[in-house]
Amino acid sequence: MFGLARPSRKTPTPRPAAVTVNGRELPLSIRENARATRMTLRIEPGGQALKLTIPKGLPGREIDEFLTRHHGWLMTRLARVEETGPLADQGMISIRGVEHRIKMTGKLRGLAEQTEIDGVPTLLLSCLPEHVGRRVSDHLKRVAKAEMERLVREHAATLGKPFRSISYKDTKSRWGSCTSEGNLSFSWRIAMAPDFVIDYLAAHEVAHLKEMNHGPDFWAACKALCPRTKEAKRWLKQNGSRLFAVSF
Repeated sequence: MFGLARPSRKTPTPRPAAVTVNGRELPLSIRENARATRMTLRIEPGGQALKLTIPKGLPGREIDEFLTRHHGWLMTRLARVEETGPLADQGMISIRGVEHRIKMTGKLRGLAEQTEIDGVPTLLLSCLPEHVGRRVSDHLKRVAKAEMERLVREHAATLGKPFRSISYKDTKSRWGSCTSEGNLSFSWRIAMAPDFVIDYLAAHEVAHLKEMNHGPDFWAACKALCPRTKEAKRWLKQNGSRLFAVSF
């Protein structure tokens, strides 16, 4: 008695979870979008990860082929992102757009202090060497909080729009957000940017209290609050990844 052979089932190609570029292994997140008609590859701010948007149900083999074709593009783009090592004594950190030299005081306790030594802007730290990154980030959070709360209150008063709360996060995909309830959120890394860029970010999110979109009326409100909006947007486009790349 003879029977028909069952067709063999091919094991589907697994989807990659990381991509190695220029000797660095970068995490890869893959998101399916039912409305997508093609694959879209994005380098996350700071060049620390990749995001791939694909049509629903796309086979892993096609994803691999797409990544192989775009390997050269990734090498070129990621080479522009300046890699930074861990912060340390005598290293540099930008605070409100001004480069500061990090200097250890030899003490173990005390808040970071901005000062000037021999004409050089300096950030004094009192901690163990292994805690430098944390102390610097703590200082940047205080700077961001002080500047943002002042600017948000000023801009909200100008628009005559109340806000509900302000929070700070270490986001990797956006500089700020505003909910319809009036909750504002900012990346504290903006404390490394120049003052006019910090002002723009505050104005941008406050403008959303009036216009929850990015239409002409929104940009008119944003530019009225921050006349240097166009310049600040250009600065973030050119330098934002560098701020996200700082390792704390």
